[in-house]
Amino acid sequence: MVDADPKKRAQKSVYPGITPGIASAGVQAALKVLEGRWKLTILFELFGGRTLRFSELERAIPGITQKMLIQQLRDLERDGIVARTVYPVVPPKVEYRLTPGGEELCPALDELLFWAQRWQGQPTAANLSSGR
Repeated sequence: MVDADPKKRAQKSVYPGITPGIASAGVQAALKVLEGRWKLTILFELFGGRTLRFSELERAIPGITQKMLIQQLRDLERDGIVARTVYPVVPPKVEYRLTPGGEELCPALDELLFWAQRWQGQPTAANLSSGR
C-alpha cells in the first residue's frame, strides 16, 4: 500500500521543510564534529561552564595521551566547540572552555545519553528519582 500523502511520508522531523535527506546530512555533519574516541569525554568534562587547564583535563581523562588530548582539543577548537585561552606567563597557562555553541550541545547530549540508557535497559535519572 502506497502512502497517499507524500509530504506526510517524507516529513520525519518536527521542523517544517526538513526532509529525510536534509535531516540525515545535518546529523551526519554534527556527528563528524563529535567523532573521535575522546571528544565526548572532553565535552562532558567541560559542560556546566567549567574552565579547565590542560593538565586538569589530562588528569580527568585516564588513558588519554598528551598528543591525543592536544589533537582532540584542536579539532574541537577548529570546529568552534571549545575555546582556548593562553596566558602570557612562564610556565605557559592554557585553559579550555566550551563556546556558546559548545554549551548548546549539553541538552542534546543529555538527551542522547537518556535515550542510550533506556535503549540499554539501564536506570535513568527519571527512574531513580521516582523510586523505580
